[in-house]
Amino acid sequence: MAGGRRKRLGVTAGVLAGAVFATGIGLWATDSGPFKDVYCWGAWQQNSGPHLLGDEAVDESGAERRATESAPPSAGRPQGTCTVEVASDDDEDKVTVTYGPLPAAADKRQEWITHYLHGSVSFLPDGLDGLVGGDRGMLVLPEACDVDGRPSVVTMHNENWSEGREGRVTGGIGVIGTRAEVAELLLAVADTGMRAAGCAPKEPLRATSPMATVAEEREDADNPVCRIPGVVFDLPKQSRYRQQVGVVSDRLQTCSVAWLTESFDEEPAAQYVMASAPRLAALFTGLPEGPDKGLVRVDCRGRETVFYGSTRLGLTGIAKPSAERVFTNFVDSVGKRIGCKADGGTA
Repeated sequence: MAGGRRKRLGVTAGVLAGAVFATGIGLWATDSGPFKDVYCWGAWQQNSGPHLLGDEAVDESGAERRATESAPPSAGRPQGTCTVEVASDDDEDKVTVTYGPLPAAADKRQEWITHYLHGSVSFLPDGLDGLVGGDRGMLVLPEACDVDGRPSVVTMHNENWSEGREGRVTGGIGVIGTRAEVAELLLAVADTGMRAAGCAPKEPLRATSPMATVAEEREDADNPVCRIPGVVFDLPKQSRYRQQVGVVSDRLQTCSVAWLTESFDEEPAAQYVMASAPRLAALFTGLPEGPDKGLVRVDCRGRETVFYGSTRLGLTGIAKPSAERVFTNFVDSVGKRIGCKADGGTA
């Protein structure tokens, strides 16, 4: 008799557990109830990391955390996106994550390079092929995750909106967290995505060494731009151009120039990148090549090294003596620093 009673209790408990589990799935899909503290396919949890995921972010009057996500990446569809945002009546702060191959179209790829290889971001340590800043992050995944010959990447970026006198306005670039926090979030979602897509390495990706900050904070552009010999423009005395000296290493060098608009927004004006790490160099595969196109590849000490340059928004016309010559000077100067000859040989 006692055994039968225990059996009935076990069946009842199982039915209740199943009901709770089924209800939980529905709640998770609608981002409500007890499962809403898990985001981006389970990579992030509430109160783990930066302010965006903490309780204090939604303790403000009227603030609410919302999340959306696509189906997780898979071997048959190795791409996905997710968002986490904290919104109130007056403000909205949103982080968007993408997993998948680089854009195939040249113009879209160049926009991607402008944003994620920006001079404001720091190189991830421990040999990881990625960069992070307080407002963005990028990681190039291992070759096993390539799609149609293009590297797969994980990206994060932040956007902010607020209510002004004339309605909803873009607040510009917000902050996700410290560089270390952004790196942790980036690696967590990369590991989760790679496992789902079936291309994860044996060991999870980790960044344990200290992260070097960028070489120089943003300032008025001056010659030579980003302290690179030969990168010279005929800048007006009261220039509205701003420069950002970024990473300066043997594996990567970045330099960004922006135009400060009347409304104090920054528009990209020029960018120079040297990438000798194989996975970073692969980001430029498929783009038009040649000195006149702002992209050349050289063999530097047995390693293929990419040099990339882009000028726009009036800088082309004031390059000295020309935009192509400035780019060639960039190749010569940085090539000499890392031990390459101008002809692509080894110094």
